[in-house]
Amino acid sequence: MEKELTRRILKKVRQVEVRTRRMVDDTLAGNYHSVFKGRGMNFDEVREYVPGDEIRTIDWNVTARTGIPHVKKFTEERELTIMLMIDISKSGTFGSSNESKREMMAELGSVLAFSAVRNNDKVGLILFSDFVELFIPPNKGRSHILRVIREILFFQPKGSGTDIGEALDFVNRVAKRKWVTFLLSDFCLPGDFSDNLEQIQPKWQITGRRHDLILVSVTDPREQQLPDVGWITLEDAETGEQITVNTSDSWSRKAYANIARDRRQQFTRAARSCGIDLLELSTDQPYLGPLVGFFSSRKRRISR
Repeated sequence: MEKELTRRILKKVRQVEVRTRRMVDDTLAGNYHSVFKGRGMNFDEVREYVPGDEIRTIDWNVTARTGIPHVKKFTEERELTIMLMIDISKSGTFGSSNESKREMMAELGSVLAFSAVRNNDKVGLILFSDFVELFIPPNKGRSHILRVIREILFFQPKGSGTDIGEALDFVNRVAKRKWVTFLLSDFCLPGDFSDNLEQIQPKWQITGRRHDLILVSVTDPREQQLPDVGWITLEDAETGEQITVNTSDSWSRKAYANIARDRRQQFTRAARSCGIDLLELSTDQPYLGPLVGFFSSRKRRISR
């Protein structure tokens, strides 16, 4: 039984590797490289000045010693650290389409991991629920990436709730240098949504100042609008709280949709007010197009 489980896990990891590698090589590699810059510039060499070189790059010591103008040549320091923070609380198991929210987050995390490796960047992983359940320090190499993917796909959480603030505090404690941090979650905040959003905003701001923080919101269409199917029981996967709703009642469906819309608008405004990049995805739509679009818009903004 254990051997069969291991075989199934390895097969799934291999399938994800093949699928995401092809996607990265065909579509994402160039976008990723152009969007995420290195930490700075490294000195490469000194060479003779040629017309058109920047005057400020002249190496005056070498110029004085040789009597011939020389300039310093620099290359971009490309290596980055990509940290994937993935919400594995119970609300992520929901999915009314072909895949659950957690399955989409897992594949997207794999795509980002392979994009990083393609550019010789380090990748780390944080899986969290209402506490940090797993931390894999940043590293390189195929075996490391396959371990990251395996954990994303198959890690069994002990917690059921969501504490994004605790996960962000953890990042700020353990990171010694700046990370490009992707926070993947459905952002189903416990309790009163508005109050919890206000509490988490300062955490976004602190982390955004120290790191390049990117929020990736993954939702399901049934969280935004109910179908007309009569009486149904809705259950909060994280708390177990249940409510029975008559979806044949147009007023109930409209009220549900209005609440969902208001929450999404609050969430988007909060992210923008903190100056945090936000990518919004839904399980009923392919994520590749929005991801490429996000990279393109970010590239345009950075190049201004």
